[in-house]
Amino acid sequence: MPARNAAARPSLPHIVTPLPGPRARAIIERDSQVLSPSYTRGYPLVAERGEGAMVEDVDGNRFLDFNAGIGVASTGHCHPRVVQAIRRQSARLIHMSGTDFYYENMVELAERLAAAAPGNLPRRVYFGNSGTEAVEAALKLARYHTRRDKFIAFLGGFHGRTMGSLSLTASKVVQRRGFGSLLSGVFHVPFPHDQAGAEASVEAIERLFHTVAPPEEVAAMVFEPVQGEGGYIVPPKQFFAQLQSLARAHGILLMADEVQSGMGRTGKMWASEHFDLVPDILTTAKGIASGLPLGAMIARSELMDWPAGAHASTFGGNPVAVAAALATLDLLEGGLIENAARVGAYLMSRMSDWPQRFPQVGEVRGLGLMIGIQFVERLGVRESAHDLRDQLVQMAFERGLLVLGAGDSTLRLSPPLVITTQQADFACRVLEECLRQQDRTLCQTAA
Repeated sequence: MPARNAAARPSLPHIVTPLPGPRARAIIERDSQVLSPSYTRGYPLVAERGEGAMVEDVDGNRFLDFNAGIGVASTGHCHPRVVQAIRRQSARLIHMSGTDFYYENMVELAERLAAAAPGNLPRRVYFGNSGTEAVEAALKLARYHTRRDKFIAFLGGFHGRTMGSLSLTASKVVQRRGFGSLLSGVFHVPFPHDQAGAEASVEAIERLFHTVAPPEEVAAMVFEPVQGEGGYIVPPKQFFAQLQSLARAHGILLMADEVQSGMGRTGKMWASEHFDLVPDILTTAKGIASGLPLGAMIARSELMDWPAGAHASTFGGNPVAVAAALATLDLLEGGLIENAARVGAYLMSRMSDWPQRFPQVGEVRGLGLMIGIQFVERLGVRESAHDLRDQLVQMAFERGLLVLGAGDSTLRLSPPLVITTQQADFACRVLEECLRQQDRTLCQTAA
């Protein structure tokens, strides 16, 4: 396996035990006795330490993380400048609650996020601890400001698991099953893959306006500029021009969920920038603080007209998380966004012919370091596209490459923005090896 040749190269994987190793197996057994069974674990990785794009497990196996801790470790694991910022701030002030008192670094981060938001408009910022909290805040603000109670969201969208954001989420039925009635007044339409789909989505919204969701009662349209959990779907640019026109005509707010696609992930600070999209409200989390819990809702200043006490968070904007976020922004603006664009383009060029070379690959799509590999059904074999995708995730893990699925049959690649072309080459070689082996097995099965 390629990983076995990497013992002296800490920037590449090295597997030294069967997976999972003995210590990992023991910890997984303990986990099974006390942790919630609602957690989703794709494979038996028991992480102990991380550096850059590399993760080492408790048995000394070294992996290349093409998940970035599920899109969170934007600057890589334990970036020295982020670690230094955390240490410095935690020795000075860990908590004071910015909803009741003041501290300067929260103001500084809000200023920088407001200035970085698309459109060069005056903005205000609300801080929470996660993406779902940012979305909940956005829902409440949209309702409060517009005095309207309905929302339009998109099939395939993922906006969180708390009850309000879950009402918008339409990615997997398991996320909603068994939880009863959710937020009323939420309607879903298809998310477009191409221009024909964009026209169909707009038509579906207009049908809602004429049937069950009068436009004067719709507070906001909520969407991911690039769908994440739904399959790394990149819509056509024209779609958002149509959506903006429709929203403006009816006084409806545009709410961009950039929890996964923001903070440089797509080769720009915000995915919205690829589409010349200026959202009224923008939510972000995941990559904002390089691993510490922080979420932000960024809105046009005139929208944030709610009074003191209307919404707050005890821990949101925690001084240590804010310090990590400021260090993260410095690194993003210091070259990591450009690196994401450059290495992302390199990966796309390496993988562009995979649909022609591997029959189980239908499409490779994405922006920057947010790339999806779509699996498709194979004639003459029993495995579904979903099964083929999941099988490849396991094969990659055994070779030291950490990847995960998205949607029903898409493999997602979302490595830290510090990724090198050498590491990108390794990932491509491993995935190609897995695809070739899978192809041979499928051919034998079909025969």
